[in-house]
Amino acid sequence: MLFTGIMPANRSRDWWTQARHDLHAARENARLGIHDWACFMAQQAAEKALKALIQHAGGDAWGHSVRELAALLPEDIPVPGELHEGLVLLDRYYIPTRYPNGIASGTPAETYGAKDAETAIGLSEQVLRFIEGHLPRPITGD
Repeated sequence: MLFTGIMPANRSRDWWTQARHDLHAARENARLGIHDWACFMAQQAAEKALKALIQHAGGDAWGHSVRELAALLPEDIPVPGELHEGLVLLDRYYIPTRYPNGIASGTPAETYGAKDAETAIGLSEQVLRFIEGHLPRPITGD
């Protein structure tokens, strides 16, 4: 895990709460037809959920790649292979969904459609279910 020397306060509950909020925002953006932003928010939900678990386990993770964040999880929390494949795809929704220079031509708004949003949200839901299974109930609030 990446440690910065001084351990910050454990804010895993805050990371988890924001992850759930971002997933809700992804669903709402998809419902409104804002598919590029739905894809980005789905990636953000997965990123923040992973940070919640890493911080709960005593780590202090930085960065935005959900694949790289998953690699920081403790050895006793193995990421299933099919979920790992989803993380690789979710990473593709971090930059190109927001910046025209992240794609060959056009804009993210013109490039990402309903199927992309559905895929991103589905993958993010899988990540959050996986993470939720490793967080204690007081953090998840369920």
